Amino acid sequence: MSSETLWYANRATGAVCLALFTVVVLLGVAVRLRGRIPGLPRFGTVSLHRTLSLSATAFLALHIAVAVVDSYVHITVLDVLVPFVSDYQPLWLGLGTVALDLMLAVLVTSLLRDRLGHRTWRAVHRLAYACWPLALIHGIGIGTDTGTDWMTWLTVSCVTAAVAALGLRLAHAVRASRHTPAALLHAGERTRERTIEGARS
Repeated sequence: MSSETLWYANRATGAVCLALFTVVVLLGVAVRLRGRIPGLPRFGTVSLHRTLSLSATAFLALHIAVAVVDSYVHITVLDVLVPFVSDYQPLWLGLGTVALDLMLAVLVTSLLRDRLGHRTWRAVHRLAYACWPLALIHGIGIGTDTGTDWMTWLTVSCVTAAVAALGLRLAHAVRASRHTPAALLHAGERTRERTIEGARS
């Protein structure tokens, strides 16, 4: 396979990764908010989220493999796994490496979810929110298509969608935190009333 072909493959897989992982983030927010996609049952959103996560991971693996195989730039397996040690674009490549390491942590804990417990899995799974912006900055900094019309539109669309979804998620969390104390107080009052009634009877 020629270096030019590998270069095009690297560009293409990088763009596909951006689009897929953005959709994964959107679906993750939808799952968290117990949302539904028209035409799918509620569990279908969870299933689609998992399927696209695996698909995005496969494209990411291909993206990394192409970058390592391409002899035009010298990127080693160590550069891929250890942040900021590469001789080639250490900052931008290092940010991508950090995103990869965080994503691997999310992937491994998801596979071991039953053994780790929901609380531990959920705490690590939140790292996925950090993966996306790090990978985005990596792509902008190191991508040869940065500044082209099609990549600009793709990036702006992905950023707009992700920011809107995360804003919705944050707003929902704020509303929930405001209602929780009142709900707990109300539940406590009902429990106390039941206790008093039980003592009287």
